[in-house]
Amino acid sequence: MPGKADGGAHARERLLDELSEVSRRYMASYALFNQAVADHLKLHPTDLQCLNLLGLEAGPVTTGRIAELTGLTTGSATRLVDRLEKAGYVVRERDAADRRRVLVATVPERMAEFGRLWDRLGPRWYMLFEELDASELALIIGHMRRTVDFTAGQVARLREGDI
Repeated sequence: MPGKADGGAHARERLLDELSEVSRRYMASYALFNQAVADHLKLHPTDLQCLNLLGLEAGPVTTGRIAELTGLTTGSATRLVDRLEKAGYVVRERDAADRRRVLVATVPERMAEFGRLWDRLGPRWYMLFEELDASELALIIGHMRRTVDFTAGQVARLREGDI
């Protein structure tokens, strides 16, 4: 006769199945939202996320750093920077400390436009969290941090053909 442990295992299995389905829907909805924002700004979705990541950096970065941030090859990162430069979101500038190095800097006015769009969209996102207490928010933050780290590893595996 199955005991409580078996019922718990079955309930957990059902929850993991539900998590798998909800995760797929969540990722698809985020990818589609990202595409809509990119379309609105007349950018490629990867370029939009690169701008997002550049906004988190302390200052100008090398194209190699952009490749690290995005998981792209350096050649693909260079093409990404070319597109962002053409769209007016970034400029290339010589590193004052090492004139041989070229840094990619965001254009403050264009980043401000990007920020204003988020200012119009963001408040509704934050409303999703209003009913959560501090421990629930901490749980979500922890999950997101683990997911960022895990995803970087999975991207590396895919790029290296290690699947």
